[in-house]
Amino acid sequence: MDLSRVSSHVPEEVTDAGRQAAVVAPVLVRDDEDHVLFTKRADHLGEHPGQMSFPGGGREPSDESLRATALREADEEIGLRDSEVDFFGRLDDIRTVTDYSVTPFVARVPDREYEPDEREVAEIVALAESDLTDYANYESEHRDHPHYGPIRLHFFRVDGYTVWGATGRMLVQLLELTTDWEMPPEPDRVVDPDADYPV
Repeated sequence: MDLSRVSSHVPEEVTDAGRQAAVVAPVLVRDDEDHVLFTKRADHLGEHPGQMSFPGGGREPSDESLRATALREADEEIGLRDSEVDFFGRLDDIRTVTDYSVTPFVARVPDREYEPDEREVAEIVALAESDLTDYANYESEHRDHPHYGPIRLHFFRVDGYTVWGATGRMLVQLLELTTDWEMPPEPDRVVDPDADYPV
């Protein structure tokens, strides 16, 4: 993954959301291959329980910046220390269905044992670039959202885990910026707005 391409990306910002949040999209090298690090959210959480996400969370008044938010939350959730993080840039802000604007920061981090905060994180998972960019592991669907209109949902299914939702949207841009992977021009299916999610 050529993370230097993220450095030259000019991110689109969301400025009218109800709350701000920030995440770190961590990339590490394991077995001579780039992997992307995710957390699996604890099942008891009120928002997005059990979903795959990047470490991060809501901005607090004491945070100097959104980057500081991402670092603080990543430290709390998986024990990622500020001194270990090599930032490369930002992806576009993502507006979530819970009225958050989420700012993703892309960084290289060391391959080591990370410690999940059991209050928020059920598991920490590193998924290989070769699996994430394998089209056999990807599908998408189009549906009309009741608040945001037409949307395309992405699903990456690797090693029994499914990355989708806001994190799936971030992952699409991360892969398009840093690898030769491209989002297929058409979704795999069109579904009704109230159709069950395939996860």
